[in-house]
Amino acid sequence: MATTFTPKTTASVGKVILSARNLHKIFKTPEGNDLLVLDTINLDLAEGEIVALLGRSGSGKSTLLRCLIGLISPSSGEVRYRNRLVTGPMPGMAMVFQSFALFPWLTVLENVELGLEMQGVPEGERRRRALGAIDLIGLDGFESAYPKELSGGMRQRVGFARALVTNPDVLLMDEPFSALDVLTAENLRAELLDLWEERRIPTRAILMVTHNIDEAVLMADRVLILSSNPGRIISSQQIDLPRPRDRNDPAFLAAVETIYRAMTTPEAAFAGAAAVEIDHASLGMRLPEAEVAQIIGLIERVEAGPDRGRDDLPALVAEMQLDADDLFVITDAAELLGFAQTREGDITLLPEGVKLARSDIQERKVIFAEHLMNRVPLVAHIRRVLATRPDHRAPRERFLTELEDFMGAEEAARTLDTAIEWGRYAELFEYDAREGRLRLPENGG
Repeated sequence: MATTFTPKTTASVGKVILSARNLHKIFKTPEGNDLLVLDTINLDLAEGEIVALLGRSGSGKSTLLRCLIGLISPSSGEVRYRNRLVTGPMPGMAMVFQSFALFPWLTVLENVELGLEMQGVPEGERRRRALGAIDLIGLDGFESAYPKELSGGMRQRVGFARALVTNPDVLLMDEPFSALDVLTAENLRAELLDLWEERRIPTRAILMVTHNIDEAVLMADRVLILSSNPGRIISSQQIDLPRPRDRNDPAFLAAVETIYRAMTTPEAAFAGAAAVEIDHASLGMRLPEAEVAQIIGLIERVEAGPDRGRDDLPALVAEMQLDADDLFVITDAAELLGFAQTREGDITLLPEGVKLARSDIQERKVIFAEHLMNRVPLVAHIRRVLATRPDHRAPRERFLTELEDFMGAEEAARTLDTAIEWGRYAELFEYDAREGRLRLPENGG
């Protein structure tokens, strides 16, 4: 006899389906160093609930999802699905990836059918279910198309259908709507929630990674917030709002504001007060990938705003048409450089940020250069090395090799590129991309 299943309302949820206990994940960098990505993760996913994972860059959200579904093994700790130890992919769980890998030699229909075929589902049944899933995600008419004929968003929808067609008990989703246009994403969210609420799919619990705070509040019953470098669960926010949810409802807006506040506490911030104090002594400090124009543009906007130097982050996201993740990268950079502070869901300019906003172009460069030299050890290190060399030149690879002692090769390259962009704006050094060499400005800077 089938078990009765009721999606979560504001009442309590059911029994735990998926859990992690004391989960740690350490990766080895190409240089053989340990990189702690996830630290002491404990979570439960219960029957009847949708849970969203939010966190800044470096929080390990996607890595955590892959540990939970058994695609990668934790370095220590354990994952259990219905009290069975997860040691690899298990029947009953499916995942929608941010960029789903489709087999280019298979049609849309064949790609969607593939998981059912591997489960031994008879041809007629799998064809019926696959066609239904294709129709559900809006690709009806493209059954015979090959992936090369589809846009990126359409390919992602095929991946969504391939996960749903297996009727998963637990559905894990890694930013499933981020590759879709706004209208398609909105429709798919609504369709998934309708299926969930109306119990038209057997999925009993959903865990999703998102970088969109509005999306988390729109869909989730509970939001888990992870800190960065390494990822730790620092906050759990219950969203007890009836569905369908109205983005303009004061209760919805209050929930969004609460999450912004939680994500801008010092321990949650990418470059919060404690982290900055430690990182400023280290050459291996990771830098937010924000362009100088974005940093200065944000500072100018906040200084010119109605509160003259203070603004509400959710309002800025809406006004600037950014994802919260994108805005956080810029605010992290402004905070790291000593121009602003983010707390309680607001950004406040510090005196030097106000001064920067009110200065002309040349004065800004001087202020920016001073803050770089004082607050970004890598930039100061590059400047010192160039100054001590007879020809005042050094190859980019020289600094990249040093950074790789602290982080992986890709992260090192991103950090160095950011430092170079910031340093060039401040006229602390120049860079010849063809030669891959840095040098002091001819006037000495």
